[in-house]
Amino acid sequence: MDLTRTEVAARKRGAAARFGLLAAPVAFFAVFFAYPVAAIVARGLKADGTWHLGRIGEVLAQSDVRHVLWFTTWQALASTALTLLVALPGAYVFARFDFPGKQVLRAVVTVPFVLPTVVVGTAFLALVGRGGLLDELWGVRLDTTVWAILLAHVFFNYAVVVRTVGGLWAQLDPRQEEAARMLGASGLKAWRQVTLPALAPAVAAASLMVFLFTFTSFGVVQILGGPTFSTLEVEIYRQTSEIFDLSTAAVLTLIQFVAVGAILALHAWSVRRRETALRLVDASVTGRRPRGAGQWALLGGVLVTVAVLLVLPLAVLVQRSLGAPGFGYYRALTSEDGGVFLVPPIEAIGNSLSYAVAATLIAVVIGGLAAAALTRRDAGRFVRGFDALLMLPLGVSAVTVGFGFLIALDEPPLDLRSSWILVPLAQALVGVPFVVRTMLPVLRAVDARLRETASVLGASPWRVWREVDLPMVRRALLIAAGFAFAVSLGEFGATVFIARPDRPTLPVAVARLLGRPGDLNYGQAMALSTILMVVCAVALLVLERLRTDRTGEF
Repeated sequence: MDLTRTEVAARKRGAAARFGLLAAPVAFFAVFFAYPVAAIVARGLKADGTWHLGRIGEVLAQSDVRHVLWFTTWQALASTALTLLVALPGAYVFARFDFPGKQVLRAVVTVPFVLPTVVVGTAFLALVGRGGLLDELWGVRLDTTVWAILLAHVFFNYAVVVRTVGGLWAQLDPRQEEAARMLGASGLKAWRQVTLPALAPAVAAASLMVFLFTFTSFGVVQILGGPTFSTLEVEIYRQTSEIFDLSTAAVLTLIQFVAVGAILALHAWSVRRRETALRLVDASVTGRRPRGAGQWALLGGVLVTVAVLLVLPLAVLVQRSLGAPGFGYYRALTSEDGGVFLVPPIEAIGNSLSYAVAATLIAVVIGGLAAAALTRRDAGRFVRGFDALLMLPLGVSAVTVGFGFLIALDEPPLDLRSSWILVPLAQALVGVPFVVRTMLPVLRAVDARLRETASVLGASPWRVWREVDLPMVRRALLIAAGFAFAVSLGEFGATVFIARPDRPTLPVAVARLLGRPGDLNYGQAMALSTILMVVCAVALLVLERLRTDRTGEF
């Protein structure tokens, strides 16, 4: 009887701790996401104190809007499927193989993800457009087809699959699959029946993030799609900044919001049905040198894919940044002669780094608290619903969030328009979902009985987290921090509206330079893009060193 009372008390402490952990994430998303988005929607659909909801039906009745909805959906599905097809072999190679240069290659793979989407679109235009590499070699142009958009999306999201799925794959005990093969199962059957079900939550999380990024694709589609292709995000931007039709933009934002909410609800339901406790091991014992012709061929195929799909566009950026003799484009970054900025463009480097560090700290704290609360399998509907809501910032127009910040956060006690913290807050909104999605598969794989036993024995929730969860999730936490930092460096959609003119970030500086005519401005944009690429690569290499030092992986 005493033991039962102890167990009941432990469960009550766990529930109280869970809701205590959720307090900060709920407040953060309510103030810095729900409130600004609601403010901009109200500005578009409410006039003279009256809601004009009939505008929703009017917008949906337009054939061009329905065409945008259809294209947005099917290109996102196609981009997600193609990304998984190309990147899953890479996830396996990084998780199971140990080879020279692995840390450097992992950083190279992640670099495309932090590049501003306008830079990604420009790089692929130079490859597949008029006068590009394909046009010069074989007379082939893809800029008038959807293939350019799909390939650019794979380039951008390759790292999402490799790091999210590979992070869990590296910690799965390979002896379980080996046991199945010893019992007579073929290699494919053992992988399909043993490894794939264990990887399902991570694959689902990666698929969801890729789909949301491509569903809300902006810079890539705007540059490569031209007048032919347009996503919801591009159309919202056009209605807001070019036509100044806030009511149509508000309706499109609501449509995007509802669609993303439905997708997240379905994802949350399916993940809960697939959750199981997994046997996780230290990643240092799972990596080994490739053996046999098949494994060496797989490694070679992944290296070729990385070289052609990821390195080649980056090489185009470097080549174009060196177009002026004597590093002329780089020297021009220290001058204000172009009149594009209030400060020399070179200052955007320090601004981006300081913003990214602050945003990463916010994202790790908020995302870590949320992931710890969502780990419990006895969580109620509110907690499970909040799990899905955490992903909404990835599926809601960044343009809407940026305008919402300016409209909503302009009065005391939340008058933050002139504060430097506004940019990290906006960047952290996008970083938190990556922290949560990277940590949850590992946290949920930990046997819940370990936490319950520690709690019954009198351990506080903090001690349970420190001694049970943290040793298992430390690797995922470092990966999550790297993702948050990378996302913050490359965030553009919301930052372009709230960054102060005297403190531009690298993506904002690149976009402003690309928007002005002249070879000097274009060359400086390529130079800044190259600097952003190098800064990101160095930061990721440092992260890889810290991660491998802490986990013992070599």
